[in-house]
Amino acid sequence: MKHHISNLTLRHLVVDGWQKIGLEYKQNPAIDSILDTFKDLKWSQEFSMSYIDNSSENMDQLFKVFKGIAWINTKYFYKDKPINLDIDEPDYTDLKSKPSKNNRKCPDEYIQKLQVLRYSKSTVNTYIHKFEEFINYYKDRDLLSINENDIRDFLLYLVDRKVSHSYQNQSINAIKFYFEIVLGLPNRYYHVERPRKQEKLPLVLSVNEVQSIINSIYNLKHKAMIMCIYSGGLRVSELLALKLSDVQSDRHLLLIRSAKGGKDRTTLLGKKTLEILRKYYQEYKPKDYLFEGQNSGMYSATSLQRILKKALKEAQIIKPATLHTLRHSFATHLLEKGVNLRYIQTLLGHSSPKTIEIYTKVSTIDIEDIINPIDRLEI
Repeated sequence: MKHHISNLTLRHLVVDGWQKIGLEYKQNPAIDSILDTFKDLKWSQEFSMSYIDNSSENMDQLFKVFKGIAWINTKYFYKDKPINLDIDEPDYTDLKSKPSKNNRKCPDEYIQKLQVLRYSKSTVNTYIHKFEEFINYYKDRDLLSINENDIRDFLLYLVDRKVSHSYQNQSINAIKFYFEIVLGLPNRYYHVERPRKQEKLPLVLSVNEVQSIINSIYNLKHKAMIMCIYSGGLRVSELLALKLSDVQSDRHLLLIRSAKGGKDRTTLLGKKTLEILRKYYQEYKPKDYLFEGQNSGMYSATSLQRILKKALKEAQIIKPATLHTLRHSFATHLLEKGVNLRYIQTLLGHSSPKTIEIYTKVSTIDIEDIINPIDRLEI
């Protein structure tokens, strides 16, 4: 039977300008032999400890290989700077509700684990919000005393509130993350039932409607942003994170860095979009982000949503379209022009082909060829 033999303390190091994971522990042959399996293991004379590259893969491997063998202490790893440099101290500015002064706050180890696993800032905020809602439902209970029946009672409470399927699933994910990932308890919480998946078809605009929307925008910057989303099938967050160097004009491609799931990809940049971007650059001269806000930082998603809302009104389109509708429309229009689903999957950045099969249900490529039986009647 395995037993805990030592503490392995992780420290945040910067070696030659690169983020590293320092490994501090009392001399122990067992730990030495396990760490030798890490290919990038090196010794720092300056810090008198071994270190490995600061990556989510290495962090996951550390927790995996030392489970039941040594206790990994991450307290000092976060003392100077979090592992995920893209995530600031958790804030609630993007959340619909803020915790009151009397509410329990999300445990530090929960937030730290999210950072270690390099979850996006939006996901971090969502998980914090959902988990705090859960722990404040059982405000006077010790978290370890909460069982599956308690979780089900909380989920029934959400159902009574008539929250969306997505909201309920996010709550389940946030709860499971604490018990199974943060605490490392057995996967008994996988038996918590999830709501039946709704198969809602995405709203799609016609080609003429997209054209009307773009033509109704006269501000050069606003037009360029909307065209980029449709031209590349971008998520809003992907558009706002674009840097000048991500525009590969010679290849008519956009480089999307650290998209959903932390993956990079390239997508299309239409010739007409590139023309607009060149005019926009000459007039606005952005310095860092391709589309900058008033203070040269990242452009506001809320402001961009207002731009589309105004354009829909100008174009007299009554469909409840959103910025994400342009992404759905991009994929559907490609499919209707005969582009293979596999290529569309790559352009959108989906890992599973099943995710994009839904576009076959909204495409009119075959439906338009069907003769309605009523048209065969002599009436």
